[in-house]
Amino acid sequence: MLDNIRILLVEPKGSGNIGSVARAMKNMGLKDLSIVGGGRTKSFWARAMAVHAGEILNGAHRFTTLREAVADCALVVGTTCRAGLYRSHSRSPQEVATKIVAAAHSGKTAIVFGPEDHGLSNRDLKYCQWLITIPAHPDYPSLNVAQAVMICLYEIFLAAMKTAPREMITRAPAESVERLFDRMRRSLLKIGFLDSQNPEHILLALRRILGRAGLEEKDVRILNGLFRQIEWYAEEGWRVVQEKEKKGVKIR
Repeated sequence: MLDNIRILLVEPKGSGNIGSVARAMKNMGLKDLSIVGGGRTKSFWARAMAVHAGEILNGAHRFTTLREAVADCALVVGTTCRAGLYRSHSRSPQEVATKIVAAAHSGKTAIVFGPEDHGLSNRDLKYCQWLITIPAHPDYPSLNVAQAVMICLYEIFLAAMKTAPREMITRAPAESVERLFDRMRRSLLKIGFLDSQNPEHILLALRRILGRAGLEEKDVRILNGLFRQIEWYAEEGWRVVQEKEKKGVKIR
């Protein structure tokens, strides 16, 4: 099950931090390290801080975009230490660890950590169904990324030790869900539900709602059909319906 959990670093700045993350992963039994953008895995400091986790550094996967990096994941969990409208639903690692373990039993799960200087952006957060915030003293709540990884993985490791596999929903891959949101955006813009100047504001709320639900492939198919029908009606379907009504045809 732990093999199904991917640690994903977005634009990491310090190679030493990447090595420390690899060491934390080995401590807690994880192997899948992935990186979006920068970050050197072969530098002296990366290897020095990794100690005996060199194979994790060597096997790290590289991606150009976050969307690409989570495309095969059924659950994506972001991390943040900042407050804000789009971050208010975050939970502690302890609160979500059992749910992450349960999700990892049935599909690939990613835990995403942002750059050391400012963390994940709102643009990054749109790919995350859940958010984690590590409780810390308000005078200085920002943790080193390797420390944050270790805290999260420690809670997940403990949860894995006492969680027996059970029947869970099989979540749709993240790329299937992203294609759904692409269609949703087009459809809702056409009927004027979304503000064309800031469509992501409402879409992020819809992402949170559907993220909590945990979409299966059949759910994605149903919702795609719904928004495809909305697009059809907005473009030409209303004329078809109008003509049928004029002819007295019953609309079902």
